[in-house]
Amino acid sequence: MMEGKSDLMVNVEMIRAGKNFLGILNDLKRRPEDAARELGLSLDEINAIISGNKPLTDEIVKKAVSLWPINEREFYIVKDDCPTGVQIMKAQESNNTSRIMSRAGKPYYEYRDTAMSSVAPFRPEWIMELCHVDNNNPNNPAVQWNNGHFMHQFTYFIGEVNFYYRLPNGEKQVAVMNTGDSMYITPFVSHTFTTRNGAKENGLILALTYGGKLTGDIQQELSALSTVLGSQFALDFTTKEKTISSLIKFHRSNSNLTLQELSKRTNIPVDKLIECEDGKIIPTDEELCYMAKALDVNLRDLLSNDTIEPKVVVKHHDDGKRWPYPEKANYEFTELASTTALPYSKAFEIIVKNNDDHDLDLKVGLHQYVYNIGDSDIQLNWELDSVKHREIIAPGDSLYIKPFIAHNLRGNGKVLVLRIGGKIVGDSQRELSFVGQENAKRAISETMQWFDPKGKN
Repeated sequence: MMEGKSDLMVNVEMIRAGKNFLGILNDLKRRPEDAARELGLSLDEINAIISGNKPLTDEIVKKAVSLWPINEREFYIVKDDCPTGVQIMKAQESNNTSRIMSRAGKPYYEYRDTAMSSVAPFRPEWIMELCHVDNNNPNNPAVQWNNGHFMHQFTYFIGEVNFYYRLPNGEKQVAVMNTGDSMYITPFVSHTFTTRNGAKENGLILALTYGGKLTGDIQQELSALSTVLGSQFALDFTTKEKTISSLIKFHRSNSNLTLQELSKRTNIPVDKLIECEDGKIIPTDEELCYMAKALDVNLRDLLSNDTIEPKVVVKHHDDGKRWPYPEKANYEFTELASTTALPYSKAFEIIVKNNDDHDLDLKVGLHQYVYNIGDSDIQLNWELDSVKHREIIAPGDSLYIKPFIAHNLRGNGKVLVLRIGGKIVGDSQRELSFVGQENAKRAISETMQWFDPKGKN
């Protein structure tokens, strides 16, 4: 039975790889016969790869990248390790991954994996704090700091935990956290955690690290450009004035417009444009509209975020907004730490309050991480491709749910939920929407050659 399932997954991945290969050939304006001739293969072999009946081997990929201006990684598809739409990790499986991390020669953390998927951007960890402190001094010599990491991090606290972090000026801070509190930190913020003396048991955090828009292909492109060139894409977003001025200068430079030409197109005096680009004043909404039209960009491309968020956001449980959902009040949501800088990242503590309702009342267009933080079992029900599934999620179990999976949680318990947009939302979603729903399937997985050799009138 398992072999059959494995064979099916391999076949599905070969079909996906074949469609991806066809998309590459279309982009390079190569017909199958062109690819066959250049790669030294028969036309039947190329068509078999495209149809998913023959694997695309490493040898073929290496030959292709030696001939064509394309990177190897573009030939390899993301593995789908949760074909039912949900990936579950049981508490015992998590316990089996336990490892002790020492700092300054002493045990500092116990790490355990929780549910992860190759499809999702999360790298979530269960971390117990083995270092105890007898005060809340951020300069306590027992506290061992890290160097920060290239991941956004949401953290949920269980027990009596101190959270230490550095401000941009290097000053050390401490936040005294308890069960239900949460925080968010930006990449490369130096931080650490300890248990406070007197706690009944070691403090625990669920540290959910995840990549934003800069990981994967974006990071690879920046690296290929070089550190010197790639770093120039990082504009000054420290204030609203500097954000807007940086964006205006960036787009004006890309269009090779002089200040005089931009003034001519917008009827805004050159002196005022200079003040805008120097960050001394913010253009009016009307002036920004004129600039956007003159620069041939959308208005949103010249706007700053509504608020300039701090690098660290700390939220205590009692400060979180609460509400029932849906009208039947099957759940009580509590809002946890978040930042407007990542509008597609949402974190909630959810109390599950219903056993009987069969409606699949949860469906969101974001990747979801779920951890059972309560003391009782919860039932997860979901549906994909008209097939219904059901699993019991015990305390300490965790899971990943793909976007747009209709599901529900039933029973009486409590879960932590983190929702993340991944790389699809935002500009990528806007581009896909611009391409249109009628072409979305081809954009996701190419199904035909870019032209019909037999002709088409």
